[in-house]
Amino acid sequence: MTSHRAGPFGRTLCAMITPFTDAGDLDLDTARRHAAGLVADGCDGLVLSGTTGESPTTTDEEKGALLRAVREAVGDSVPLVAGVGGPDTRHTVRLVREAEAAGADGLLVVTPYYSRPPQEAVEAYFLRVAESTGLPLMLYDIPGRTGTRIEPATLLRLAEHPRVVAVKDCSYDLLAATKVMARTSLAYYSGCEELNLPLYALGGAGYVSTVANAAPRRMRAVLDAFDAGDTAEAARLNALNIALVEAMMASGLPGAVTAKALLDAGPVREPLQPAGREATDGLRRVYDELISATG
Repeated sequence: MTSHRAGPFGRTLCAMITPFTDAGDLDLDTARRHAAGLVADGCDGLVLSGTTGESPTTTDEEKGALLRAVREAVGDSVPLVAGVGGPDTRHTVRLVREAEAAGADGLLVVTPYYSRPPQEAVEAYFLRVAESTGLPLMLYDIPGRTGTRIEPATLLRLAEHPRVVAVKDCSYDLLAATKVMARTSLAYYSGCEELNLPLYALGGAGYVSTVANAAPRRMRAVLDAFDAGDTAEAARLNALNIALVEAMMASGLPGAVTAKALLDAGPVREPLQPAGREATDGLRRVYDELISATG
């Protein structure tokens, strides 16, 4: 028997890149192929227009077009979670409604950033979003980027709302996550690749993974082994993945940059800059070593 709780969007979610053409336009054909390949290789669901999807530099129209194209590629049975949220509540609500109309199954709602609102304002923001839609919400707690944490006490209150169902946790606070999971039915998804297995073992629902863009089967295999009761094998596979996790997520380059470099998936949008040749070669070397080690 496993210790994790079932999540509303499956266990293994990929934070999908947003492909662009060489001219910098949205590349929907590549997006369709990539999405279909991720699902075929073990991703239960896809998160679109998140940080890895370069959401700060895609237009509202592009976000909707991407969601519709991916839905066409993967069908109705694959959960699609649309990234929304930002410093402007009115704009967030507009994105929510557009995502709902485009066919999203859920919403990844990031904490308002830059203005660093107090917890009362953070709570009001999420409740405003929850009341504007019929879709389930995954709250995105990533204080390292937004400057504001969703405090555990705030999460306990928000969990009382029927549409607040999950958390993408990038707080690096396993103690707080454990305490909130113990007192609520919130499904916790790891957003920090190195904590995918630890959070799952503590009762998490799974992960939202950038690394899964490049190695979806290898990331999934860790949770599969854990679910099978082979914790030693889960730890072994997790250890094999760590070199790629470190290369993609802790090299000083954003995950969108490293994922696209490894996949040769077109340019990133400024202000991001592409990975240099040395970084790209290093990524490919680590990836090749992982494939060789895992078969």
